[in-house]
Amino acid sequence: MSDTAYEQDGRHAADHAYRLIRDEILSGRRAGGEWLREGELADSIGVSRTPVREALRRLTAEGLLIYERHRGVQVKRWDIADLDEIFSLRMVLEPWGCSLAAERATVDVDRLEELACAMDALVANGQPTDLDELTDLNNRFHRAILEGSGNNRLAAVLASVVQLPIVWRTFAHYRPEALRRSLAHHHELIAALRARDADWAQSVMCSHIKSAWHSIREQSQA
Repeated sequence: MSDTAYEQDGRHAADHAYRLIRDEILSGRRAGGEWLREGELADSIGVSRTPVREALRRLTAEGLLIYERHRGVQVKRWDIADLDEIFSLRMVLEPWGCSLAAERATVDVDRLEELACAMDALVANGQPTDLDELTDLNNRFHRAILEGSGNNRLAAVLASVVQLPIVWRTFAHYRPEALRRSLAHHHELIAALRARDADWAQSVMCSHIKSAWHSIREQSQA
């Protein structure tokens, strides 16, 4: 095998390890404070230690893991202060991105409608029937709006903020009435985007994020 082929295989293995470990952290299967061992991860993933080591470096650089000399890496713990920092940033940037998307009319609103209806179908009596699927659909909904803003840097910054364990599974923290309100916001956002009304879209997104912020804060302090 050529050196290039070896390098490609190594990158593929590292990317594979990165995605699996990252998904476990974001989903909560790896709890905050948990120590991660290279050997155990390599065995469970089915790769050597080298790609696992590279994956752990990437996740540490992204802030999902903390490195301690002579001890290894630990899943970062998140607290109320982290939550407030994250949502303060979202309150500034995401409504602005939504207003840009409304002005430019570049979002596929029919696709947003499909995603919103799919989320509605996953909720029965105010409770999600499939939390993982609901979370995935919600993230795709928000990502589509941000991509429609036409500001790639804004989309990249917010993606790195939203995809953190403390906000990734937002719906896990919702009471039934808060979940219904959140889903209703999605449909109002779609209406604002269809109307190309930037002020309306921005206002709804502000309410949407503020509601999520209070829901997570309330449950975190319960």
